[in-house]
Amino acid sequence: MVEAVAPARMGTGFRWLMSASWVSNIGDGVALAAGPLLVASQTSSAMLVALAAMLQRLPWLVFGLWAGVLADRLDRRRLVIVANLLRAVVVAALCVVIVTGHVNIGVVLAAMLLMGVAEVFADTTSQTLLPMLVRPADLGTGNARLQAGFLTANQLVGPPLGAALFAAGAAWPFATQVLTVLLAVLLVSKVVLTPVPPAVGADLATPRKVRHDIAEGLRWIWTNPPVRTLALVILVFNATWAAPWGILVKYSLDYLHMGPVGYGLLTTAAAVGGLIGTFSYGSLERRWSLSALMKVCLTLEVLFHLALALATTGWAAMTILFVFGAYSFVWGTVSNTVRQRATPTRFQGRVGSVYMMCVFGGIVVGNAIGGVLAEHWGLTAPMWFGFVGAGVTLVLVWRQLAHIAHAQAD
Repeated sequence: MVEAVAPARMGTGFRWLMSASWVSNIGDGVALAAGPLLVASQTSSAMLVALAAMLQRLPWLVFGLWAGVLADRLDRRRLVIVANLLRAVVVAALCVVIVTGHVNIGVVLAAMLLMGVAEVFADTTSQTLLPMLVRPADLGTGNARLQAGFLTANQLVGPPLGAALFAAGAAWPFATQVLTVLLAVLLVSKVVLTPVPPAVGADLATPRKVRHDIAEGLRWIWTNPPVRTLALVILVFNATWAAPWGILVKYSLDYLHMGPVGYGLLTTAAAVGGLIGTFSYGSLERRWSLSALMKVCLTLEVLFHLALALATTGWAAMTILFVFGAYSFVWGTVSNTVRQRATPTRFQGRVGSVYMMCVFGGIVVGNAIGGVLAEHWGLTAPMWFGFVGAGVTLVLVWRQLAHIAHAQAD
């Protein structure tokens, strides 16, 4: 079973990394449900509830580039360990506050912000480890296994477990998260990495300024057409995706009249589809080229918006979300693999941080656009916006996808 999930050819280091990722995702999935429940228990203000979610994404836009620089400068394994230990300290402090009865909305929001900051540095650096542990030919399999752990632990197992633990006591889910983070730290500590080579011509005796490293990373992305175009595609497609996704709960309740359980079934259908797509990735990569997979996934993304706009029943929407989950996680695996293959080791941190900023920046912009469109032109307006925006973008980059998919690091 271990050989099927993590083949021996990928090395012991990958097995430690995969185990750490899966364990950490269980804790993150528990917090995914428990965090909003804790916020809601402390305030009835919708604005403060939304603020709590924003505070976990905001650090990506503030600290993302800095985190990328540190990932390229420092010992990456040690940076992941330190960032996760700091996150465990914050969550443990939140547990103490809850148990002692001193919790309030201000404390919760502060904890959300600090956890978001720690996650920026932990996640930015963690994504640089896989290319250092496996061959370029195995990056697709490696990314698929990490995606499978995210779907299973973070999306399917973690949230219901978190909700059940919160019902037993508000501190229990966060105590569980502390234990999973500490276990993940122990597993990551077993990984052995090859030191990152210094930049060509760099004087190791001369301190390099952070802004110089940021500028160097941005300049490299801008002068590398495949990596630059892929970043723009991720930015735009996250904006067009987030526009309808941000109002999905209203769409399911008020447009399809599915009820709260129906809304939960929509997100579950997407997660189940994602599991099937992720575990099918190996056979898909053997039968299809990466450029073909990219074209199919992005085409399905365009049709996803059209299908949601035209859907009139809950069952149709669930089918659409199931297909969405399948291709979207294949796309996530392909895009990560393409980026990692095209990026030199010493730039992995900075390039990865820019991509994460494109992801979260696109989501923030898309949510805002979707809210305005739904408010003024109806609940299907964000879907039509996504259909047109994604379609135009796909037409513009269609011919470049073959070159992007097979770019190699210099």
